[in-house]
Amino acid sequence: MESGRAPGNRRARVSDVAAAAGVSPTTVSHALSGARTVNVATRERILSVARELGYVPDRVASGLRRRRTGVVGLIGDNIAETPFAGRIIEGARRAGLEHDVLLMVGESGGDPEAEGHLIELFRAQRVDGLLIARMYHQCVPRPLVPDDLPVVLVDAVPEPDWLVDAVVPNETQIAALACERLTRAGHRDIAYVGTTDESRAAHGRLLGVRLALDNAGIALSDRRVAFCTSDAWGGRRAGGELLEQDNRPTAIICFNDQIAMGVMQAAARRGISVPEGLSVVGIDDLHPVADALDPGLTTVALPHSEMGRWGMARLIERIGGAPLGADQAVEQLPGWLVERGSVAAPVR
Repeated sequence: MESGRAPGNRRARVSDVAAAAGVSPTTVSHALSGARTVNVATRERILSVARELGYVPDRVASGLRRRRTGVVGLIGDNIAETPFAGRIIEGARRAGLEHDVLLMVGESGGDPEAEGHLIELFRAQRVDGLLIARMYHQCVPRPLVPDDLPVVLVDAVPEPDWLVDAVVPNETQIAALACERLTRAGHRDIAYVGTTDESRAAHGRLLGVRLALDNAGIALSDRRVAFCTSDAWGGRRAGGELLEQDNRPTAIICFNDQIAMGVMQAAARRGISVPEGLSVVGIDDLHPVADALDPGLTTVALPHSEMGRWGMARLIERIGGAPLGADQAVEQLPGWLVERGSVAAPVR
């Protein structure tokens, strides 16, 4: 038999591999799937023959037998416009491949009707389960998903009446980590620039700042807190307000890296050097911003890839029959500090 070909130039089948390896089709199936133990030498011979014949398992036929397709759908709200979306998808994709699961991705644009349509399209493709992802930490209502279709939320939590697994960043820990970096450098007069957006991330990070500073014996007064839009324009405005104060702060923590960029720009406009005259810490580790600034921005990275990986791993468990029960909860994953050059000891 010519290498890479089955009789009649057709696609190789399990029976072709079995005939060439001198074993039964059942033994081939067990060797390829790992469902049952096969003698090591026999398994190696079967794998070698399968490669020579170019044998590729028929996922559709296998899925019909197992009532699974080995395909999972991911629906995001604003994937195309969000820099971190690729990390979530990559984490989920890699975790899926470890279990021979393929990932299909769709975007709703934040439109509930479009999301519902995507759910129907994925169901028509007989996906084994769904990852429903948001591009920032928020609470989501239950879409029209049948009870027998496993679902895991990524960067989102369910409304109280929806029993489903979810994974989010530990916002309090992430903001506390930013505070600890500044207090470790010796700062005591620290300000915070938060966002005017209403989100769980906004509330969690402000709480984390307050708790961490309180634990360090530092009072966060109202005059040291400012709120703005979640972009550089907002950071310039809010940073300017803080830096125009008498006895201005020596360090500023920002809700995200875009705001931190605006704060650094506000400092530069006033002749205040970073980090010599002002230390700045962001949150996100948004590479096009944090790496490009001069000096580079010290920031706290969010676990986007890790959330995608956790979500896929948990979804595979649910697809495999692990029941929702006492272990159902919102998993909070920590962030980590990324040191660059925007923090130094205070000069006063």
